[in-house]
Amino acid sequence: MAFLEDGNHTAVTEFILLGLTDDPVLRVILFTIILCIYLVTVFGNLSTILLIRVSSQLHHPMYFFLSHLASVDMGLSSSVTPNMLVNFLVKQNTISYIGCSIQFGSAAFFGAVECFLLAAMAYDRFVAICNPLLYSTKMSTEACIQLVMGSYIGGFLNASSVILSFFSFIFCGPNRINHFFCDLAPLVELSCSDVSVSLVVISFSAGSVTVITVFVIAISYSYILITILKMRSTEGRHKAFSTCTSHLTAVTLYYGTITFIYVMPKSSYSTDQNKVVSVFYMVMIPMLNPLIYSLRNNEIKGAIKRQLGKKMFS
Repeated sequence: MAFLEDGNHTAVTEFILLGLTDDPVLRVILFTIILCIYLVTVFGNLSTILLIRVSSQLHHPMYFFLSHLASVDMGLSSSVTPNMLVNFLVKQNTISYIGCSIQFGSAAFFGAVECFLLAAMAYDRFVAICNPLLYSTKMSTEACIQLVMGSYIGGFLNASSVILSFFSFIFCGPNRINHFFCDLAPLVELSCSDVSVSLVVISFSAGSVTVITVFVIAISYSYILITILKMRSTEGRHKAFSTCTSHLTAVTLYYGTITFIYVMPKSSYSTDQNKVVSVFYMVMIPMLNPLIYSLRNNEIKGAIKRQLGKKMFS
């Protein structure tokens, strides 16, 4: 049952996800496309993790962070994509109250961890380019582990605030979520309680994550840019900048979509636009990241060639 009588209120026990479209032909097309994207996401990120593990040439801090970024990308995509695929195959896709909270919290956890990892990778590039003589000291194994653990702790704290806020919402009316996953905006629209305090908590938590990580990334790249401009060698400038292009591309894509969804005024775009951008943020970016890093990184391309050569001649 979707509703449960509780005194004078009717408590919602499950939600109906309306998904991306009602058009049966379009649903089949989208199912095929998103299934392929998800398979590429899982294969690409798993391949990145395995390649970094087996290639001694990639046992550096940057690739240590990249392997965790690949794991987080798989988690971010997996928190919503399987359920979205089911939505294309059934007439009415339902998700339980607890399932909705888990999906909501998982997206918040992996999204925040990704922000912190991108900031850690920016700091790594800052140290490598601006303080190369101190790189081995500042980016020691212990320091890298601490940065990664701090990223997961930050994600856990963000997810905890989101889940606690979700449980403070009271749903006693409609239970149809106009989205393909349990996101903040449609849940707030369905709540029949005062959510102002919860929104402040969520905004403070998510805002803190965004401000801290953007600040670290901006400061890191400001110093990197100054250092590169001071280099006399054109080849040196090109080499230094080339090590940052993959990360800058990933940062631009990720923070660009976050800004559109969660920062821009809601009146400036429609729910359908929000759904499309959410697909890009939750489904496309986790697939694109391993492609960005593999296609634009000579060390990874070299490691792939070496591993393929070993397989062919073993």
